[in-house]
Amino acid sequence: QVQLVESGGGLVQPGGSLRLSCAASGSIFSIDAMAWYRQAPGKERELVASISSGGNINYADSVKGRFTISRDNAKNTVSLQMNSLKPEDTSVYYCNARVVSGTRLSGYKVLEVWGQGTLVTVSS
Repeated sequence: QVQLVESGGGLVQPGGSLRLSCAASGSIFSIDAMAWYRQAPGKERELVASISSGGNINYADSVKGRFTISRDNAKNTVSLQMNSLKPEDTSVYYCNARVVSGTRLSGYKVLEVWGQGTLVTVSS
């Protein structure tokens, strides 16, 4: 079993910054892509940013130039630095990872894992 635990959400004023972190733990052989999604009230969940194991990065147009995703493969963590935050960035942010779980003895399987979500509120 694999778990993702997020931290770093909170209340920030427009123009401010926050840093979200997500740590993966459990029976992990390797992690492929890691990503951050967000879901605002009444809206569908949307991709904010993703990063592959090789470091290829994609951002939603709405956050380009303001958000930076990074990962530490040795620690199985992914972070999202959010700058110049806007009220429309207010959402629950979810960490996501595609994980190869298991061992050579038990066998391997690919899992898509989600964190529990962390609320980011941008308001004055």
